[in-house]
Amino acid sequence: MTTLELDLAALLPATSLDRRGFVVTMLGAGFALATQPIMAQTAITTDTQGLIAGEIKVAVKDGELPAYYAKPAAGQNLPIVLVVHEIFGVHEYIKDVCRRLAKAGYLAIAAEMYARQGDVAKLSNIPDIFTLVVKAPDSQHMSDLDACADWAANHGGDGNRLGITGFCRGGRTVWLYAAHNPRLNAGVAWYGSLDAAPTPLQPKSPVDLAGELKAPVLGLYAGQDQGIPLDQVEDMREGIKKAGGKSGIHVYPDVPHAFHADYRPSYRKEAAADGWQRMLAWFKQNGLT
Repeated sequence: MTTLELDLAALLPATSLDRRGFVVTMLGAGFALATQPIMAQTAITTDTQGLIAGEIKVAVKDGELPAYYAKPAAGQNLPIVLVVHEIFGVHEYIKDVCRRLAKAGYLAIAAEMYARQGDVAKLSNIPDIFTLVVKAPDSQHMSDLDACADWAANHGGDGNRLGITGFCRGGRTVWLYAAHNPRLNAGVAWYGSLDAAPTPLQPKSPVDLAGELKAPVLGLYAGQDQGIPLDQVEDMREGIKKAGGKSGIHVYPDVPHAFHADYRPSYRKEAAADGWQRMLAWFKQNGLT
């Protein structure tokens, strides 16, 4: 079977696994309800010319996880980037991020991280989304991301060149995954929470794991973030320094949370573009070329 045939086959739903435990079995179209109204004048749209992209099913231990991937149509053994979405799920913005990474030469994959808990894309109330999000165990996210990395390595990616990036809640996950997977080369966390009270499902925060990172992480944070105070950022910076690791943090002093989210009023073009270039340079610096 050719590579293209394998990719096309991957886009078809598998039938061998039990999906009863998953609330979400397919990705939706467009943007998440809670993010309306969309700032159409700034939202970036990346085409699929020269790419292979689409929805897939990733086999996990309890069923199939819906996900989106994009990669260059030409080339094999591509560096892999796992993309971890905000609390709003894999909607059009996250899919576009995957396509942007594919245009830069990566195989990018974004899984619906709350597929078992509920469909966050269809919820319009932020408190309702948070109620659902906190029901997802961190251990579940780690296992699902491992499965995505394995899927990518079997569909044109190089499992020895693995990166991860994530936004908001997904930024928090980046730090956790860097402490989890020794195969990871590098991570970039966009304004992810760094400290919170422990729970049985989320027992540790990034600040607790600063000395356990197995791969260097670049944290991109906002000086005007109302949800992540700068003392959290400085605590993480100090933890990284004490651990003697290669991770780092860059703060954009005059921007708000979600400054990369080009479909929202929080978008700040200059900081978003600078952060994107820093991310690509970080990946390159750490072997993801």
